[in-house]
Amino acid sequence: MQELTERQQLVLQFIEESIVDRGYPPTLREIGARMGIRSTNGVNDHLRALERKGFLKREDMKSRALRPTGLGRAEQLSLTEASHGIGEKTPANDDIVEVKVLGRVAAGAPILADEHVIDTLRIDRSMLRGQGDVFGLRVAGDSMIDAGIHTGDILFVRRQSTARRGEIVVALIGDEATCKYYYPEADYIRFQPANKDMAPILVRATDFRPTMLLGVVVGVYRKI
Repeated sequence: MQELTERQQLVLQFIEESIVDRGYPPTLREIGARMGIRSTNGVNDHLRALERKGFLKREDMKSRALRPTGLGRAEQLSLTEASHGIGEKTPANDDIVEVKVLGRVAAGAPILADEHVIDTLRIDRSMLRGQGDVFGLRVAGDSMIDAGIHTGDILFVRRQSTARRGEIVVALIGDEATCKYYYPEADYIRFQPANKDMAPILVRATDFRPTMLLGVVVGVYRKI
């Protein structure tokens, strides 16, 4: 393999960190923001160089299909492959977790009530960042498209009532669950979409309850 430039090494490192930490690669915009590159064409130039030098694989031009060739086998498996047990080695039963997928979450109903469970996925534990109780939630809407989350995707959500500033969370606001970035401010909680055409949802601090936070997003599943 050819040697990488310093900039190419930084791009590759950012992609690898995103996959390990979040369970999916960054978007072109996220790469551009990290590297100070204003155009997606500039980001694509770096990605094409990484592909040409054998450090990166991707399907078509989709940033969510980025797969660094240097990652371990578990990290290289897509969530689609892992959920169906595709790979060179079948994981031991202890390494497989069953994730219940919800079609809709409504206020006042148990999070994993039977009437909301639409499917169950079997996932390699290594594909879920961290430990804890994880459930799935099918995405509807375009509010997080710039974070690479699209209608029909399934979010893997670690159930918890706290989150760090800037994490992607699922929150119960009114009668529906919504996926947004989480930003606690002095007088309100800002749930920020990843879509420049949509406004944030603001919840007054006095009205916010920890039970409104259903959990933190730790992975995304997409059928391709």
